[in-house]
Amino acid sequence: MLVSGRRRLLTALLQAQKWPFQPSRDIRLVQFQAPHLVGPHFGLETGNGGGVINRNAFDSMLPKMMTQFLEQGEATLSVARRALGTQLPVLSRLEVTFLAPATWPDKVLCVGMNYVDHCKEQNMPVPMEPIIFSKFANSIVESYDEMVLPLESQDVDWEKGKHVKATDAMAHVAGFTMANDVSAHDWQMRHKGKQWLLGKTFDTFCPLGPALVTKDSVADPHNLKICCQVNGEVVQSSNTNQMVVKTEELTAWVSQFVTFYPGDVILTGTSPGVVVFRKSPVLLKKGDKVQCETEELGVVV
Repeated sequence: MLVSGRRRLLTALLQAQKWPFQPSRDIRLVQFQAPHLVGPHFGLETGNGGGVINRNAFDSMLPKMMTQFLEQGEATLSVARRALGTQLPVLSRLEVTFLAPATWPDKVLCVGMNYVDHCKEQNMPVPMEPIIFSKFANSIVESYDEMVLPLESQDVDWEKGKHVKATDAMAHVAGFTMANDVSAHDWQMRHKGKQWLLGKTFDTFCPLGPALVTKDSVADPHNLKICCQVNGEVVQSSNTNQMVVKTEELTAWVSQFVTFYPGDVILTGTSPGVVVFRKSPVLLKKGDKVQCETEELGVVV
């Protein structure tokens, strides 16, 4: 989940002006680079797995980074919608390098045990309130880039999460994206002192993207199929209808404790199938291909 404006307490959230809900053609926002362009640019993905329209070619005064776009809100979103209706050239995916939709956010918040079926596989009760942990921004890496397996860990595992920054009822919601909550379980659960944070936040341990799909482009964020594959084998398969705390309640609850800034990310949970709870654990090794997918949102590799 990506945040579209600074909000503090629940009262402020409820009083804040909401982004208008305008059903329209899917808006899939991306940050990208291309050999013929200087620096990062802001664009529109023409569809899930489609090409990229350089939005800055439509209007050179538009922001070139996602955070700047989120700060300006509905005004820039309207321009993005108009850009989809133009005859601008479409860059093929082979011509661009996708950047993560959020780069160096103020915070990356994560929610533990937020899927009913994930709680069941651990034989653990469903939490009475959200269990919050975090990753550092250095863990973010763009989709399709390589994840680095640290020499310090021999127990690296996938954990799929849906990056949702959108709530129909909340003004600070921008949209949804994909993430892989990679974890070093030996550091997280067995190392002296159980270094939960360090096990979660090695460099490249948060592949993110490739697109931020605006909230009005997703029919029902709490009824999407999700899966994770390792070397073509499905290791996680579930649905966002298994979420214990839904996006609206989760965002409001967390806002009691932290200030949301444009570009902040919330990983809303993982489904069953993580290595540590499998009967025959298979740890990640160099060269493995991990692919996480959420219906309507896309794939992060």
